[in-house]
Amino acid sequence: MRWRMKISIDKDACIGCGLCESLCPDVFQLGEDGKAEVISPDGCDGCDCQSVADSCPSSAIKIEE
Repeated sequence: MRWRMKISIDKDACIGCGLCESLCPDVFQLGEDGKAEVISPDGCDGCDCQSVADSCPSSAIKIEE
């Protein structure tokens, strides 16, 4: 069961590497500006979104409970 969360991207910190999108395409995508966007701010059932955030090389993904 998914716990309540709010996922966001710090656009100033994002380097547009696409790692988040490759790890969790249900939550993240690269936008027209080349930076990550959150398409499902409540997370998903397919991954550990905290692990995706921890994998971000620029620490641009923020998760609030």
